[in-house]
Amino acid sequence: MKSLCVFKKELRLYFGSFIAYSLATAFLLLTGYFFYTDMVFYDLFGDFMDITASLWAYYFQDVRFVTLLILPLLTMRLFAEEKKLGTLELLWTYPLKDLQIVLGKFLACLLVFVLMVLGTLLYPLMLSTVHNFAWGPPLAGYLGVVLLGATFIACGTFISSLTENQVVCAMSTYGVLVFFWFLTWNEEAVGPQLIGTISRFSLFDRFEDFSKGVINSQDVVFFLLVTSFFLYLTLQSLESRKWRGTR
Repeated sequence: MKSLCVFKKELRLYFGSFIAYSLATAFLLLTGYFFYTDMVFYDLFGDFMDITASLWAYYFQDVRFVTLLILPLLTMRLFAEEKKLGTLELLWTYPLKDLQIVLGKFLACLLVFVLMVLGTLLYPLMLSTVHNFAWGPPLAGYLGVVLLGATFIACGTFISSLTENQVVCAMSTYGVLVFFWFLTWNEEAVGPQLIGTISRFSLFDRFEDFSKGVINSQDVVFFLLVTSFFLYLTLQSLESRKWRGTR
């Protein structure tokens, strides 16, 4: 329940500032643009292609890219701002465990992102009024977007706990996430066998099945484990103040 206090405080900060609204607007505009262009492509060649392979797969691959652009800007303030303002030390004086603080901040940021994603449901709903399609593949894609976003948020939360500079936090988060994106782009350099092993740790390769309307339980578990791993690192980062003697 104490996490709920942090959760509510973070939501007030998000919706009391300009950043959540501006990022949500950018997210909806970009995803709307990509949906429109992908739908035009499907309209031109849809007679020869399956809607899952042509429209949904392309659309969710584009949403993945927009998520990468937006989320580091949403997570950069989580701990970095509190460190810079000195309010993190004040937060530590309350009867809150570090885990409750981390979960409260993470879940608040995740809820803001989920609300952004829910806003994009308008696009397939509008399409359903003029074109019949099965809802299974797009819902699988949305599940993948939320799981991928949760991993990005956990990564950004961890990096935010390492610095008080929000710009450094955002750029470092971009660096880590882009590394995960490019992880499997060097097949010629490392060979097909090693690239097969590396691809198992690529966030973006794991997202492929979701974008094609397939929910693989191993991919779901993978995203949950990576999210938990970054939250664990965040906890270790906060608790390091004890052996550093800063509390």
